[in-house]
Amino acid sequence: MRKNILFWSGIIGVCLFVLTTIASGYFYPNYHHSSQFISELYAVDAPNANLIRYGGYLPSGMLFLLFSFFGMREKPQSKTKTLGFLGVGFGYGLGTIICSIFNCDAGCNPEFINPSLSQIIHNLMGLLTYLIVPVSIFIITLDVKQNKRFFKYSFLLAALSFIFMILLNLSLQSHYKGLIQRVIEGCILCWIVLYSVYASKSNKAI
Repeated sequence: MRKNILFWSGIIGVCLFVLTTIASGYFYPNYHHSSQFISELYAVDAPNANLIRYGGYLPSGMLFLLFSFFGMREKPQSKTKTLGFLGVGFGYGLGTIICSIFNCDAGCNPEFINPSLSQIIHNLMGLLTYLIVPVSIFIITLDVKQNKRFFKYSFLLAALSFIFMILLNLSLQSHYKGLIQRVIEGCILCWIVLYSVYASKSNKAI
């Protein structure tokens, strides 16, 4: 039962996040995924912002929280794995929820000129998410290093997300900042799918 909840919360959460991003970009005039942040899809001036926030990203964040909770409860339990899933739950579950509630200013205010409180909270949570989640994935990876295949792919995704997180913070004005952000998000989402499948198929509890 726990494995089923872990699996489906992870898979549905990822699908909802991805579909929300693709559909929102499609219906946003002149929006470019490669050059614009995901947050711009539900900024205060974005079309259908409330529908995107509360119908797409917020529910996906709740599913990621559920995924993390049941990830912690998978046996055998360990302090290392618990710490890692706390990071994923806080950074990607609660982080997605908070960023959905506190959306950014028009165009996400890239120059950060007279930002609103909502923009400040949004940016701070986004920064914490990209700092915490790659490290948390790495911590979980170390806990299941006995499975070489999972370890290899999980380590690669953790490393890539961390490297591109650094690159994003050095390229906030880049024309390709949207693409860089999506590499980070893609790594995290792929890891959630990877762990969901691994946990569901593992005869030996993780």
